[in-house]
Amino acid sequence: MHSTTSEPPSPAPDAAPVPLLATAEQALKIAVVGGFGVGKTTLVRSVSEIRPLNTEETMTRAGDGVDDLHGVEAKRSTTVAFDFGRITLDATSVLYVFGAPGQERFWFLWDRLFSGALGAVVLVDTRRLADSFYAIDRLEAQGTPFVVAHNDFGESTHDLDEVRSALDLDPGVPLVRCDARERDSAKRVLIALVRHVRSLVTEGSR
Repeated sequence: MHSTTSEPPSPAPDAAPVPLLATAEQALKIAVVGGFGVGKTTLVRSVSEIRPLNTEETMTRAGDGVDDLHGVEAKRSTTVAFDFGRITLDATSVLYVFGAPGQERFWFLWDRLFSGALGAVVLVDTRRLADSFYAIDRLEAQGTPFVVAHNDFGESTHDLDEVRSALDLDPGVPLVRCDARERDSAKRVLIALVRHVRSLVTEGSR
């Protein structure tokens, strides 16, 4: 993926679907994981060239005492399966982006999502940093390449070195700051992941 590649703009809610090119031959998959309410659905929506497939459901009182809303008290809906978006890289390659549900009761789905993935993005919110530990542990155990993206909601007082230290993140894992609401910012996260994967492949071939 190159930042200079021209891409269609994100569609308006009532826009016609963007068809998949007939010349597309190679499909790549990226997983977006992280804690509850960290912005995974927002990131997928920001980068997708098609109207994303969302499985958002309104939160009800049945979730009281099950879903921890500390730090995200204003959250009113949640992903109950997967979010799905698409990015055309060039005439023959397409990238599929899957956003995973963040609640602990859905974590059993993650290992299947990682299967066959080019890599993953761990989205973190410093208000709920401990929610990110499981995602990082699972990716390390699976051997799946990943980057960590600090989703900055505009209230962060932590620099990236502090976030890296708090996560006890391996020095070789890229850590970037982003705003999942902004398409260009979200795209830079995916570009960082692709570059990281490429560097690992290059090192492995030496």
